Amino acid sequence: MGKAAALCGGGGNNSTRGLVSLLSAVPCLACQELPAMSAEPGGRGGGGPAGGPPAAPPGSDTYKGWLFKWTNYLKGYQRRWFVLSNGLLSYYRTQAEMAHTCRGTINLSTAHIDTEDSCNIVLSNGGRTYHLKANSEVERQRWVTALELAKAKAIRMRNNQSDDSGDEEPASQSDKSELHGTLKTLSSKLEDLSTCNDLIAKHGAALQRSLSELENLKLPAESGEKIKAVNERATLFRITSNAMINACRDFLDLAETHSRKWQRALQYEREQRIRLEETIEQLAKQHNSLERACRGAPGLSASSTGITSTAKGSVQSAKGEASDEDEETEYFDAMEDAPAFITVTADPKHHRRSGSNLSGASEGHPEDWNLEDSVFESSNQSSCNESTCKDLLPKKRRRTRIPDKPNYSLNLWSIMKNCIGKELSKIPMPVNFNEPLSMLQRLTEDLEYHELLDKAVKCESSTEQMCFVAAFSVSSYSTTVHRTAKPFNPLLGETYELDRLEEFGFRSLCEQVSHHPPAAAHHVYSKRGWTLWQEITIASKFRGKYLSIMPLGAIHLEFHSSGNHYVWRKVTSTVHNIIVGKLWIDQSGEIEIVNHKSKDKCQLKFTPYSYFSRDVPRKVTGVVSDADGKAHYVMSGTWDEKMECSKIVHSSHGSTSMEGKQKTVYQTLSPKVLWKKYPLPENAENMYFFSDLALTLNEPEERVAPTDSRLRPDQRLMESGRWDEANVEKQRLEEKQRAVRRRREAEAVEALEEGKDYEGYIPLWFERKLDAVTGELICVYRGGYWEAKDKQDWSTCPDIF
Repeated sequence: MGKAAALCGGGGNNSTRGLVSLLSAVPCLACQELPAMSAEPGGRGGGGPAGGPPAAPPGSDTYKGWLFKWTNYLKGYQRRWFVLSNGLLSYYRTQAEMAHTCRGTINLSTAHIDTEDSCNIVLSNGGRTYHLKANSEVERQRWVTALELAKAKAIRMRNNQSDDSGDEEPASQSDKSELHGTLKTLSSKLEDLSTCNDLIAKHGAALQRSLSELENLKLPAESGEKIKAVNERATLFRITSNAMINACRDFLDLAETHSRKWQRALQYEREQRIRLEETIEQLAKQHNSLERACRGAPGLSASSTGITSTAKGSVQSAKGEASDEDEETEYFDAMEDAPAFITVTADPKHHRRSGSNLSGASEGHPEDWNLEDSVFESSNQSSCNESTCKDLLPKKRRRTRIPDKPNYSLNLWSIMKNCIGKELSKIPMPVNFNEPLSMLQRLTEDLEYHELLDKAVKCESSTEQMCFVAAFSVSSYSTTVHRTAKPFNPLLGETYELDRLEEFGFRSLCEQVSHHPPAAAHHVYSKRGWTLWQEITIASKFRGKYLSIMPLGAIHLEFHSSGNHYVWRKVTSTVHNIIVGKLWIDQSGEIEIVNHKSKDKCQLKFTPYSYFSRDVPRKVTGVVSDADGKAHYVMSGTWDEKMECSKIVHSSHGSTSMEGKQKTVYQTLSPKVLWKKYPLPENAENMYFFSDLALTLNEPEERVAPTDSRLRPDQRLMESGRWDEANVEKQRLEEKQRAVRRRREAEAVEALEEGKDYEGYIPLWFERKLDAVTGELICVYRGGYWEAKDKQDWSTCPDIF
């Protein structure tokens, strides 16, 4: 059987004419009587005493017949009706039982087939074993052949299902042409098999007739015995040939049937995909129309300025992930959050006396605050006072513009629709969706309003200092309101420095310390009395309609003189209208800022945008409280414009909300502005909406490390407007990084085989330590960078560009 199958399979590359001539020259054995798997109408197969069952219909995988099955020592072998179909062998007591009762089934894909003697078959699958017996050796051979073929097919189907479990890209026009060409070739080969089938049957029948004629001739007894032996061998060969013929015919019928079915299924899936994309696009357009209509409705204007509300809910999780990241509806239904407190501006005429609840507000005027008036006053005027602004101007003249963004049209949805549910950092994206800054530079941009921390140093009260820290934490989001482009993912070992020690009193250093997951370490030292450090990992998920960006990791801020140590985490950023419409960004979630020395807290809530809310968009509210939980200040404002601080002079319990929560009413003095956003530079819409600081971040500088983001070639080419060259260069850099990663993996495997320890990648300027405050492992600055810069000794820097 194996040789015959090999002979048949070996000629797969010959033409039909070659096969015909080969078979014409070699006589084959066959007869008109075919086994039970025969596809010829009226064929009969071997069965039990009652005769063979009817042949299977064309293209059928089913094989049926009577066999004797061992039951127990009392009853011995019992006659049962067996059905072989789809790789499963089932048995019944009678043929009538097939409609309602199956006595047992064994899966052939994992079964072992064995033969004990001339008539017995043993099937075993795990703990189940069937001992079967056929009436004759010929019948047993038919069943064994059928079982082996069914087992092979079941194994192939199982492997194909496991191989095809992944997502496939939609077929292009070239894929369709290739598919049709393959099907056409397959049809041609099937015709070859059909021709071979006919020739084997023809020559086999002729040989059988010749042998029968020889038996009838009057020959010596010895010759007759030899002819009889030849006839028996021909009969056995006929059985094997018929099995091969029927397998080929079944394959032919199955391939023809399934090729049409696959084509229909493929066409159906393609149509469904197109229909789904059209439906999503239509929904997105309706969504956009509804948004414009709601924005234009006069009844949904911003509420009066005297009352602010927020929900003092649960604190964010340890990694700072917003609880609504997986629920799309949370971004569009903020009305369900009932206000947990209400603020009312106190009337100065009713607060002339100094009581325990008035905190020293003797006259009630804003200038009568008993909390570092000069600090708050300078903060209130910092955004509009010309003399203050002049103090903040850099001494060194820096660039005020970059080349305009080229007008390249590229459909974001065409790339993102195949990335639903995937990690964004692992998706190769062209520079068309980037801005010419790296993630390290975007991280450094958080320092744009560093003067808030300079003012916080002067505060004597820890709760007052908390107000400035809270305003600083909100100010870092002001640059994101129009910045819908994606920053470059830094290469492993990439660094970025921002040395403003002489101009603004601080110097900053970032380093990419991990690639997957992407993580960046940041350290800032200010000679004006504060140090900030953080390690941020960006987790991002594309949800189809919007993109969630979750910064994970804690931000630490310590003031040198007081020792106050503040820790907070960032909220979730969401990019909307990925499918159609104008992209826009929203911030949502909660920030809890904790002073680990005094135990003061500030709970800030970033209210997600809602079409149906009357609140001002991008609203941020919060309360500053001391270690005993007593509220001292109310924070209010928007993350894209300004933050105000109001001192609480009295608090009381108000009405109960619908959820059963009691609201707190805070009487406050007039609010003072702590932070106000700087206006964008002229022509910002053509320069990626960069702020004045962002325009200078990628400005070439001398003496920086060779790993600095300013030296990254693809980013520099993009900034110059040469996007095609930037895409080529980006691919080169990423492939270079992948080659380095593969080399490290090989070194790790080699070290493991030799029983040695392998440390893996070690950051150059940062080291991983256990943070005493949060209990987390965090990369902190180990020192040495600025000393290496002074010496211009960059020998330890890797070659990443």
